[in-house]
Amino acid sequence: MNRESFSGSRSLVPAVSPGDLAVVVGAGVSGLAASRLLAVLGARVRLLERREANVPVAFREEAAASGIEIVCGEHRPEDFAGARLVVPSPGVAAASIRPFLSAPDAIRDTPEIMAETELAWRELQGEAVLAVTGTSGKTTTTSLCAAMLEAQGFRVFTGGNIGTPLSTYILERRAGSPKADIVVLELSSFQLQTCSTLRPHVAVLMNISENHLDYHADMEEYVSAKMRLFARQGPEDVAVLHRGMDELAAHYKLKARIVWHDTPTSREDLARFSGIRLLGPHNLANAQAAWLACREFGVAEQAAVRATAAFRPLEHRLERVGERNGVLFVNDSKCTTVEALRVALNAFDGAILLLAGGKFKGGDLAALRPLLKEKVRHLALYGASRDHFEQAFSGIVPVSWDETLEQAMRRLNDQARPGDVVLLAPATSSFDQYENYRRRGEDFKRIFASMTSACAEPRA
Repeated sequence: MNRESFSGSRSLVPAVSPGDLAVVVGAGVSGLAASRLLAVLGARVRLLERREANVPVAFREEAAASGIEIVCGEHRPEDFAGARLVVPSPGVAAASIRPFLSAPDAIRDTPEIMAETELAWRELQGEAVLAVTGTSGKTTTTSLCAAMLEAQGFRVFTGGNIGTPLSTYILERRAGSPKADIVVLELSSFQLQTCSTLRPHVAVLMNISENHLDYHADMEEYVSAKMRLFARQGPEDVAVLHRGMDELAAHYKLKARIVWHDTPTSREDLARFSGIRLLGPHNLANAQAAWLACREFGVAEQAAVRATAAFRPLEHRLERVGERNGVLFVNDSKCTTVEALRVALNAFDGAILLLAGGKFKGGDLAALRPLLKEKVRHLALYGASRDHFEQAFSGIVPVSWDETLEQAMRRLNDQARPGDVVLLAPATSSFDQYENYRRRGEDFKRIFASMTSACAEPRA
């Protein structure tokens, strides 16, 4: 199959012209990459960051050399005056920026709010794009896609929400790095909401459930953001959707050829993924979706089987941390939604001692009552959102609360019996006590290591 045929024909208007003012909001990884790319494209770049400490010292020196202006403190309308383009970091809602822009009647003077992904997409040179979104499972599916494509011999760039911004790939390619055959992107609703021309050849939607309702105005806005992934696709493109999404596809008038994915049940499909090392039936569904997406690029079944068998569990996603006295400790810190909690609970047959808590993002916890009653022997809460969980689950299972994860985890360790699973599946974001879900997962592993070490120490 001709690799050039994957990308289709594109003619895109550049995001900026030399001399245009571009404002980047937020000095995270995405914001820094966008600032660098915009400077290379000849724009006048202004980086806004509320907290001066968030701007790396090394980047300050780089910015001084490349003419990037850095403005710290609360945002002001004058910071955006004259801008052609505004690129917000993924965690900055477009709605929070619009009050600082031109008045509604001055449409011609109002800058476009554009995701960093959209900015970089316009600088691709014919690379095919495979993009994955969904409420849960998108990181594992994206990683499996990359592994399958690489097993087939493709040169792959993997990034987006998964870690490396697409702008970084563009910069590295401009600096002489090899061009990828296929760009594989994980994309969040935050990124997709301000993408206007993005058109992946293959787009995958894993699932949609309540999430990020502390960011989006409502569920309708959240779903609409996700569906922007398919908005620019044509009949020669492919949309891989979860079976049962017929009404959603019809409502958003998808033009791409639709391929349906689901948890594999046939003997053939189960045999294909028999070597998978990932916990839970949902990961069979992730592997199936990845295979269907990669098959569109000519990936042979043997390559997909080989990649799936070699694929190791990702950190903080149903990650086996270790066993202690016959008790399995599992880190699913990436479980930040109610739907992800349902998936995590269904991954185990033994009794679960569940750790949950943090900044609640919305969702119907009460709908999980039957599952908790069936699977969970004790629910140990910690940190914020105590009221949400107690209201939903008190009387269904024994519930306790501690201020910190460590206190709650040590409580469960004292109660655990051989065959039990101590599962960190918070169903919330980490922002009550941790910088991100990775820090939360690392703390879980630190606590486990400290308990194991203490147990191993000889008594005096």
